[in-house]
Amino acid sequence: MAGNAGTHRKEPTLDVLIAGAGYVGLAAAVSMKQARPNLAIAVVDAAPEGVWQRDTRASAIAAAACRMLGRLGCWDEILPQAQPITDMIVTDSRTADPVRPIYLTFDGEVAPGEPFAHMVANKVLNGALRRRAGELGIDIIEGVAVSSFETGVAGIAIHLADGTSLGAKLLVAADGVNSRLRDMAGIKTVKWEYGQSGIVCTIAHERPHNGRAEEHFLPAGPFAILPLTGNRSSIVWTERTADAERLVASDELVFESELEQRFGLKLGELRVEGKPRAWPLGLTLARAFVAPRLALAGDAAHGIHPIAGQGLNLGFKDSAALAETVVEADRLGQDIGALDVLQRYERWRRFDTVQMGVTTDVLNRLFSNDFGPLRAARDIGLGLVDRMPRMKSFFIRQASGLTGDTPRLLRGESI
Repeated sequence: MAGNAGTHRKEPTLDVLIAGAGYVGLAAAVSMKQARPNLAIAVVDAAPEGVWQRDTRASAIAAAACRMLGRLGCWDEILPQAQPITDMIVTDSRTADPVRPIYLTFDGEVAPGEPFAHMVANKVLNGALRRRAGELGIDIIEGVAVSSFETGVAGIAIHLADGTSLGAKLLVAADGVNSRLRDMAGIKTVKWEYGQSGIVCTIAHERPHNGRAEEHFLPAGPFAILPLTGNRSSIVWTERTADAERLVASDELVFESELEQRFGLKLGELRVEGKPRAWPLGLTLARAFVAPRLALAGDAAHGIHPIAGQGLNLGFKDSAALAETVVEADRLGQDIGALDVLQRYERWRRFDTVQMGVTTDVLNRLFSNDFGPLRAARDIGLGLVDRMPRMKSFFIRQASGLTGDTPRLLRGESI
C-alpha cells in the first residue's frame, strides 16, 4: 500500500513509470518521450504478453485524436486500416417498430476532407503505439503488476509483483476503471451502476455501409452501428444486464435473430464474427486525479457510459494534457512529480471529464426509457436540432474533440 518511504527512500532511476499498456498509457509515454528524449520512461502492464493482439474490438477515434496520432508518428500506419465515418443518423423508436424515423442527421466532416471520426481496430491502434514506443526506446514490461509503492520527498519507490523495485519521479495510473493504483493511493470515487451492460461484437453484412454510423435509441438503451473496413460493422448494444447476459450466453441463432430485429435488413444478411461479449456499464469519477507523485489517466480517472462514444477520446485528452504538463515542467527545470505540477493537469482535465460524465448520465437516463411524454419531448428536440445547422456544427465539433481548452497534440501541434 502507499505510504511514506522514510529513511529508505532512494534516488529515482526513472523519470516516469506508467502502469497500463493500453492506448492511454502508451500515448502518454510516446508523447512525453518524443517531446523530451532525455526523460527515462517505462511502461508496465499486468496483462500477459500478447493479450492486446487478441482484442477483437474497435473504437471510434475522433478527429482530434487522429491529429494527435499523426503528430506522434502513428497515423500513417493506422490510416490504411481505418474506416472514416462519413455521416451519422439518430433514430428513436421501440424495438418492434416496423419503421424507425430518422430525427437527426450529421455530415461527417469537421473540415473539408477531415472526417469527425474514424473506426479503428483496437489491436491496430495498440500495435502502432507500441511500434512508436519501441522506436523511442521506451521499455514495455508485460505480465507484471505494480504491487505497492511508497512516496518520498524526491521520488516514489515502486514495487512490482515479480519482486523488482523501481524508483521514479512520477507514477501514472492508466490501469483501467478498476484501478488498483487509485485504490492504493486512497483516492475515492463517485460510482454507480446503470443496471445495463454493453454487448460488443463485429458483424459482416452483404451490402456496403458507405461509412454511415447509426445510433438507435431503444427503450433498453442505445444500439450503435459503427462502420468498419469492408462490409463489416461494430455493434455496441446496450441492454438491461440480465438480458445482455442471457443474449451472449444464447446460441448463435437466437443471438442473430435478436440482433437482426434491432439492426434491420437494410444491409442484407448478417453474420456475427467471433463471440459477442458483454460489459457492465456504470459511471465512475475519481474524486481527485492526482496525489503526491501519482497521476490518474483514462478510465482510472473516469469511466463513463458509451452513449456518446467519448470514453477513448477523453483518455487521449488525458494523455495529451498530462504529457504537455510534464514536458513544460521539465523544460522549466521543475520537479515533474511535484504535487503543484500535477495539480495543473488535474485542473485542466477534471471539469471536462466531470461534465462529460454528467452529460452521458443524463443522456442515458433521458433516452433509455419508454415513457410516452418524455419520448415525444426528446423527439421534438432532436427534430429541432436537425433544422439548426449551427447547432449541428457545434455537436460535430464536440464529437471531434476540438472544443474547449484542447491540448496542443490534439490540435495537431507539437508540445
